[in-house]
Amino acid sequence: MTLITGLISLLVGALGGFFIGKTFSKSNKENQKLTEQVNQNEEALTRYKNDVAEHLDNSSKLLEQMHATCQTAMKQMAESTKLLQQATPAETEAMPFFSKETQEQLAQTASLRHQKREEKADEMITEAPLDYSGNPSGLFDDKKQSVTNAD
Repeated sequence: MTLITGLISLLVGALGGFFIGKTFSKSNKENQKLTEQVNQNEEALTRYKNDVAEHLDNSSKLLEQMHATCQTAMKQMAESTKLLQQATPAETEAMPFFSKETQEQLAQTASLRHQKREEKADEMITEAPLDYSGNPSGLFDDKKQSVTNAD
């Protein structure tokens, strides 16, 4: 009977061990999957942090470049203003608004433009505008108007 009890105990122990092993192996697999997901998320977070750091670095460099360009423009404007303030009235008359070539072209075309204006002024208008034409029509006809929707 001890032999049978031993065999039954062995069989019960083997079955219990089998089921316990299966249970722990499932949770172990789940733990492995969760560990892999955590690792993937950590890698993604690291990549994201690097991307953000790179973006901020590029933005910083661009802002520094814009600042330098702005400073250069401010210096140039200050120098130009200083030169204009130092100019005497005689020098300002010598400073043309247009370049020499543009002034020559304007002088050549000035006579052509003025002739056209004179020709337009010489034309006589013999007819009245259409608003004041001799044949009234539509709403401005002298016919009596009748009210169609009187209450």
